[in-house]
This record gives sequence, C-alpha cells and structure tokens, in this order.
Amino acid sequence: MSVNPTPKSKQQPDWTEDIDLSATELFELFGDEYTRRVYEAITDEPRSGRAVAEAADVSRATAYRRLNDLRDVGLVRTEMMICDDGHHKERFEPVATSISLSLDDGIGAMVEVAD
Repeated sequence: MSVNPTPKSKQQPDWTEDIDLSATELFELFGDEYTRRVYEAITDEPRSGRAVAEAADVSRATAYRRLNDLRDVGLVRTEMMICDDGHHKERFEPVATSISLSLDDGIGAMVEVAD
C-alpha cells in the first residue's frame, strides 16, 4: 500500500516563523510524561497517530490529544497522507530542532525551528 502526501486543509502556523513559547508553557507541555513520550516518538521518524500511540505506549486518544496540543503551539506539523485504497491518515512530524530552557537570569525558553 503506497501513501501520497497531500496538503492538509486545517490552518497551521507558518513554519518559517519563530515559535514564541514561554518557559512556563514549555514546562507545562513537557512536564507531562505522555507528551514527552509522544514527542519522542515523532522525533525518531514522522508517524501516523496510531503509530505514535504504539511507539509511545499510550492510548490513541492520549496520543492524539498530546499531538494536537503540540501542533497548537507550533511544535508539530501534520501532513495528510492518501493511501492507494482511498483511505487517508495524518502524519505527524516535529518542527523544532532544539528546545532549551535557561535558568541564568530567571527562567527563559528558546525553540529552534528547522528551515
């Protein structure tokens, strides 16, 4: 079964722009074990939601909830894949190439995005 990427109609952030997340927002997101496991699963390779759930060892509902949260803040992007049999599925991939927190002059956060 081959899969062909097609643009997703859902509005997403412009991936060429910097992601502006506060340290608090990053702590809240990645303070959750499931979010960390889900994000790690897609850093290995882009995956469908079902494959993310399996790789992260979480329920599909948990995987999709965390993926949607990450997509909403611009750390994950999606692409709609159309299979030869007409079925479609979303593929999730990370946008950030680096996420770092600094504790020097208060708590700060920086997210680097791939070009």
